[in-house]
Amino acid sequence: MKTRTMMKTIALILAVLFLSAPAMAADTIKIAFIDPLTGPFANVGDMGLKHFIFAADRINANGGVLGGKQLEMVPFDSKVSPKESLIQLQRAIDQGIQYVIQGNGSAVTGALMEAIAKHNKRYPDQQVLLINHAAVTPAFTEEKCDFWHFRTDAHVTMKIKVIADYLTSRPDIKKIYLINQDYVFGHSVSAAAKEYLAKMRPDIEIVGDDFHPIGKIKDFSPYITKIQSSGAQALITGNWGNDMTLLIKAGTSAGLDLEYYTFYAGGLGGPTAIGEAGIGKVYQVTEFNNALCIQYKNKEDEDRILAFKEKYGEDIFYLKSKVTMDMLAMAMDKAGNAKPKDVAYALEGMEIDGYYGKTIMRAQDHQLLQPMFMSRLVKQGDGFAKYDMENTGMGWETVYKVDAVDTAIDSPCDMKRP
Repeated sequence: MKTRTMMKTIALILAVLFLSAPAMAADTIKIAFIDPLTGPFANVGDMGLKHFIFAADRINANGGVLGGKQLEMVPFDSKVSPKESLIQLQRAIDQGIQYVIQGNGSAVTGALMEAIAKHNKRYPDQQVLLINHAAVTPAFTEEKCDFWHFRTDAHVTMKIKVIADYLTSRPDIKKIYLINQDYVFGHSVSAAAKEYLAKMRPDIEIVGDDFHPIGKIKDFSPYITKIQSSGAQALITGNWGNDMTLLIKAGTSAGLDLEYYTFYAGGLGGPTAIGEAGIGKVYQVTEFNNALCIQYKNKEDEDRILAFKEKYGEDIFYLKSKVTMDMLAMAMDKAGNAKPKDVAYALEGMEIDGYYGKTIMRAQDHQLLQPMFMSRLVKQGDGFAKYDMENTGMGWETVYKVDAVDTAIDSPCDMKRP
């Protein structure tokens, strides 16, 4: 008798769980995060994942989306491999996930864009939307633009334009060396640098233009020797991850006397690897640095910086993670549902007056326009550098700002909309 009663009880519990599972799942909108979580760029992917989880958690704490639905980040390891990323994309689709956030590796982004476009034509009831937070090859919002892809970082040409703008105020710099990773992104940096320096600083001589294998160089000394002998006064690089930190570390260790103009010097491990030898010499072009909250008296963003540090014991590097998640949440609420096609249309043309100036998701090509800043590595306490990076006693000093509309580059995008 007791056994029969227990079996009935177990059956009742299982039935309740079974019936409630769809309802529970319906209250959560899952977002696949496909970026490197192992290998030489694992630290970059892990830090990005933390940023997006943090941004999602803050949205959830404020009521979520669509009247209370929660956003959940689900990690998938891309290994910076297009082939592996496609496997992870299929795993995400098999789990019913319809949103993908990815950014590290333009070759990966290109593969995902193509696969998602084909999938969405084949399975119109299971469409997927890709939000690219860091792959900045211009073509993705130009000749290869696609309705199912949005980019929330400035692309290569936009960033190089900001660097060239700043260099118009530096007539003392006459010789520049280019060194980049040998894949589509690195070649885009080189091409854009040569184009915009010729337009805006035609007196500058490019004294070197090197490419190296991505993620495979452990000792950049041979490259540093070449740079040193070239007579360069400045270096421009789009290197990221260990390729960036090892390059600058080799240069400062060798006493290379030049300025570094980078996209990612403030990324994880950058200030630590660079060290005090980089003070006053290392620059970055970004949408954020942790001195802006002081300079612009942005208490909300200062609280965000401190809360991230308290939760993870690490520094926050990106504003784009917050912008990405805020815009996605706003688009879902505007659309009134979480269907990717409706959310994509809601994202088009979206504007936010806030952060550090107006931010616009351009409808023509799905390229985000946002204020961009040139900043220089300084001692903590100099200027507005209240907070240091990675407990190094160093922070960032903003030296130049470009408003969102002034970062825009004309796009040949001819987007086909469903």
